[in-house]
Amino acid sequence: MSDRLATRFAACAAESRAALVTFITAGDPDLATSAQILAGLPAAGADIIELGMPFTDPMADGPAIQRGNIRSLGGGTTLKDLIAMVCTFRETDNATPVVLMGYFNPILSFGPERFAAEAKAAGIDGCIVVDLPPEEAAELVPALTAHGLHLVRLATPTTDAARLPAVLDGASGFLYYVSVAGVTGAGSAQAGDVAAAVARLKAATSLPIAVGFGVRTPDQAAAVARCADAVVVGSAIVDAIGDAAEARANDIPARVAAQVSALAQAVRNARKEQAA
Repeated sequence: MSDRLATRFAACAAESRAALVTFITAGDPDLATSAQILAGLPAAGADIIELGMPFTDPMADGPAIQRGNIRSLGGGTTLKDLIAMVCTFRETDNATPVVLMGYFNPILSFGPERFAAEAKAAGIDGCIVVDLPPEEAAELVPALTAHGLHLVRLATPTTDAARLPAVLDGASGFLYYVSVAGVTGAGSAQAGDVAAAVARLKAATSLPIAVGFGVRTPDQAAAVARCADAVVVGSAIVDAIGDAAEARANDIPARVAAQVSALAQAVRNARKEQAA
């Protein structure tokens, strides 16, 4: 199997545009609806999908994703359910990269070797483990490497030149730049700061740079897309799912697809508008 992430980033680069990365929590608001949302993301314009592993204590996530985790766990979603969901997704889409994002405890409980083997078999491309710094990654990295899964690392505004080599050591797929200090959804990424950070990171690595944590609107996504290789939107989508679930809406996948379509259009047009 070819590397879906490398293939997708190359395709976006050939189109002179950034990739749109969308985040949803598996099992939010329930397993069936979550599977429908996942299935609709590529057609709506998502280039890469981050699928959240529900966890009881998502320390890096703000209120929106915390609530998404609560909704998912309230329905009994497990890591096994998530892997099965990706298996079903792969029956109709074998091209869109899927990266799991979450925390190490569920992986540790599942068993790192079993996790890596089943994730690879399901068609998962890699993972982002928020609370696993490079110094503590030895329990997971060998299993991921053995099964050809990417470990996407996080860099932040406080990742200085002394720390960056450790972050990049063993990183693959792409580098996720957390554009605001704090939790997800807590602030807005400032275009000037992001551009400077992306330039600094690009001087240190050939990995594509994805920017997230402070991007909610199409305008914000477009601003980031002018300098980054990918734009990550999560909290805004999870908020929309939560609002629709609270209203007992029966068209949640369609609502999410419309939201993602607007984001995708902004990302795809960003550099064209900049050049015009």
